[in-house]
Amino acid sequence: MQKRILPYYFYISVSVGSFIYLAQQFEITLPKIVNNYVNDFLILPIVLTICLFILRWSRGDKNYTIPIGVIMYICAFYGVIFEYLLPKFHPRYTADFIDVFLYFMGGVVFYFLQKKE
Repeated sequence: MQKRILPYYFYISVSVGSFIYLAQQFEITLPKIVNNYVNDFLILPIVLTICLFILRWSRGDKNYTIPIGVIMYICAFYGVIFEYLLPKFHPRYTADFIDVFLYFMGGVVFYFLQKKE
């Protein structure tokens, strides 16, 4: 029997991401790398795991996997929206190429974790 890693990775990612978000809201000082980059790495596996769960449920196929092309498209979409468009219109967002790289790295991690199931 194969161990399912993706659900554990999902719950840990949501927990870590939530902790970082709450720490930022309460103005708790975090290391710069954690404050600026960790959630960018975690967000795509979180979103894609939710999408995978919904797709498996709606298709009735517990072995369905999201194709790499779709994953890369979603990573690119996040990069365009959050690193190109939103920084032009909202001061909370800043354009950062490293964030785009982290979106794609998170997508690659998700791709391999979903294949291990």
